[in-house]
Amino acid sequence: MPTERFTFPGHGGQNLSARLDLPEGPHLATALFAHCFTCSKDIPAARRIAGRLSAMGIAVLRFDFTGLGHSEGEFENTNFTTNVQDLVAASAELAKRDMAPSLLIGHSLGGAAVLKATSHLENVHAVVTIGAPFDPEHVTHNFAHALPQIMRDGVAEVRLGGRSFRISNDFLEDVAKGKLTPAIANLNSALLVLHGPRDETVSIDNASEIFLAAKHPKSFITLDNADHLLSKAEDAEYAADVIATWAKRYIALHRPAPPIGTPEGVLRVSEADPKGFLQDVQSGPHHLLADEPAAYGGTNKGLTPYGLLSAGLGACTSMTIRMYARRKGWPLSSVSVDITHDKVHGQDAGSDTRTKIDSFTRTITLNGDLDETQRQRLLEIADRCPVHQTLERSNHINTKLA
Repeated sequence: MPTERFTFPGHGGQNLSARLDLPEGPHLATALFAHCFTCSKDIPAARRIAGRLSAMGIAVLRFDFTGLGHSEGEFENTNFTTNVQDLVAASAELAKRDMAPSLLIGHSLGGAAVLKATSHLENVHAVVTIGAPFDPEHVTHNFAHALPQIMRDGVAEVRLGGRSFRISNDFLEDVAKGKLTPAIANLNSALLVLHGPRDETVSIDNASEIFLAAKHPKSFITLDNADHLLSKAEDAEYAADVIATWAKRYIALHRPAPPIGTPEGVLRVSEADPKGFLQDVQSGPHHLLADEPAAYGGTNKGLTPYGLLSAGLGACTSMTIRMYARRKGWPLSSVSVDITHDKVHGQDAGSDTRTKIDSFTRTITLNGDLDETQRQRLLEIADRCPVHQTLERSNHINTKLA
C-alpha cells in the first residue's frame, strides 16, 4: 500500500510523527487510528488493520502521541486530555487534506481517547475500541508500585514494556477525572467493541461497561484467546477482518464507475503478510483471502490460487444453469457443483506430449422435479458457462509494471 509520512502540530505545537496508509485504488473514506498506552503507531496490530482497510479503499492515519515513538515533546507532560487533543489535531490535519475521518479506531487507552474525542469531531459515523478501559484511570495499575512516589514527589520514573517513562502527578489527576460514561452515552456514532476475555492488561469487564453505556447501533465481538496487544498474527488478522466487514455497514463507500474496458472494475491483490503468502483480494466492495496450505509455507487462511480458479468455474456453472432453468420455468430447486483440478500429460488429451495440461472435473448435482430430457439439457448448458469457455480458449495475459 502507498504510504505518506509527515508531521503535524499536536496539542502543544510539537511535531507529531504520522503515517498515512493510502489505497492503491480510489480513496473512498478515511480512518484515524489511536495506539495503546506508551505504544506507537507501528505495532503489528495497527499495521495489519491499516493494511486491511486500505485494501478496501479506506485511507488510515496512524500517528505517535506527543512524547512517544518518533513524535516530539516530553511524555512526562502529557495526559489523557492531551491525547484527546492530539486526536482532534490529527483529524484537523486530515480535514485540511479533504480527508476528514469517518471512522475512529482506538487500541487500549487509545480506545478510551477516541470515545472521548468523538464529541469534538464532525462526520464520524463509526467508532471501534480494542481492549479499551472503561475508566482511563485503569492504566495506573501498570505502575501501581510507583503511585506513592508520584504523589509524594510529583513525578517518578517507571518501567513499561521494557522502557522507562516519567509519570507525573498531573497525569494521575487527569485520568482520575476522565470519566467516559457521558461521552459514550452521547456518541452519536455506531460502536464496535472488541475485547479478549483473557486480556490480562485490561479485563473484559471494561468492554461490558462500555457496551452497556452505549446506545444502539452497537456491537460486541470477543477476541477469544488474543492478548492485549494482539501480538499473534492470526488475532490481528481476525480483528482487521471484523473491523473492515463491520465498518462497511456504517461508512458510505461510494465507488467510481470502472474504467472503460473493465466492466467489473479492477480486482486488486496485495500482500497481507510479507513473511508468508497471505493475500488480500479486493474487487469493488468485496473482499476475500488467498493463501497456501501450511505444508507449502502458507497459513491456510484462504483459498489457494488454483482454488480460486476452480471457484470461478463452479460459481459460473451454477449461475448459468440457474439462469437457463429460470428462463424456461423448469422446477430446479437447487444446484451444486463439485470441482476437482489436476494436471495431466498432454499425451492423455492428444496434445503435445512434452507438456502438461490442466484438467478440471466438474460434477453437477441438480435437485428438483426435472425429467431426464431437462437434466441432459441443463448438463449441456453448463458448457456455455463463460468461465468454462474462457478456460477452454487460448488466452493472452498482458503484464506490465505499474
